[in-house]
Amino acid sequence: MKKIAILGSTGSIGTQTLEVVRENGNIQVLALAAGSNIRCLEEQIREFHPKLVAVWNSEKAEELKTYVRDLDVKIVSGMEGLLEVAVIPGTEILVTAIVGMIGICPTIEAIKAGKDIALANKETLVTAGHIIMPLAKECGVQILPVDSEHSAIFQSLQGGQQKSLHKILLTASGGPFRGKKREELKHIQVEDALKHPNWEMGRKITIDSSTMVNKGLEVIEAKWLFDVSIDQVEVVIQPQSIIHSMVEYEDGAIIAELGTPDMKLPIQYALYYPERRYLPGERLDFGKLSQITFEKPDLETFYGLKLAFEAGRAGGTLPTVFNAANEKAVALFLDRKIHYLQIPELIQECMERHQNIENPTLEQILGTEQEVYSYIDEKLSRERG
Repeated sequence: MKKIAILGSTGSIGTQTLEVVRENGNIQVLALAAGSNIRCLEEQIREFHPKLVAVWNSEKAEELKTYVRDLDVKIVSGMEGLLEVAVIPGTEILVTAIVGMIGICPTIEAIKAGKDIALANKETLVTAGHIIMPLAKECGVQILPVDSEHSAIFQSLQGGQQKSLHKILLTASGGPFRGKKREELKHIQVEDALKHPNWEMGRKITIDSSTMVNKGLEVIEAKWLFDVSIDQVEVVIQPQSIIHSMVEYEDGAIIAELGTPDMKLPIQYALYYPERRYLPGERLDFGKLSQITFEKPDLETFYGLKLAFEAGRAGGTLPTVFNAANEKAVALFLDRKIHYLQIPELIQECMERHQNIENPTLEQILGTEQEVYSYIDEKLSRERG
């Protein structure tokens, strides 16, 4: 019986992880953590019977206690609660499906406690990869990618020689606005940006996919996961989302992972690695598949991706600035407080004004995040007079 804990259990990855648990029947969930969706969390507690549950919002945590007072479960809150879930004794794997940089500290503590990490939190490696990867190696812990593209790369590397890797070909659907120019994106509304053509994801990551900032975050994440330079990562638009990513070796051979767009495959692969297990669902039918097409990304319209390459090459605290500015801008866009095209504009402005810190400490990374948030708040406050 494999024992796991999940950070972000009520989100898209978290709920699909629990579907994998339900379908397999030989995984025990010892702990869950979520933000504020306590109705969903209550249902999960009643079905999966975790020993420990963390709720980020302390008031919601107290409310949840009243809902599950008939059950033998400990309810905790805030960062202390997340850390308790991350290191709960008995678990082998921590699924980090929480959104944002709040996932960094629990991930670090879980690694120190000897837990393998099923990583679905991009921000952890984007901002602190130079801390996380050496720590994982030192502690003998595996970082198993859950992201569909990084899982595809990880799978494509099995049986190959890491030292012979020449290039990573990171695929992207292109999002709902593929083929459009910047002028056509001026009046994009929240509802437009939330209509992804292939994947069902959370609101924040869906917006990131539409701007291609999400692919930029994945580029930086790939650098750390697979120990390559930024210039060894190439983004390829593959609109059908059939090829999930590829690796090219020094001899020119390219190995790809293909399949239907289903996040449960990379989740299950991470939970059971190196074992492969049956996964119910639709299969890729090459008899019905008419074509698989490829394009180069439009780095002028979707220049958030170009900014990610710049941040990744520079390293230091610049990837944190890129990530934090995007997080803040996307939240503002979802609240209808800024226009769609202001998302990459704010990222670029924050990056241009930042004094980069090489090899930052965790405190400097978290401090940089807060500086970016404060700058954007002050800027918008001034503009509104």
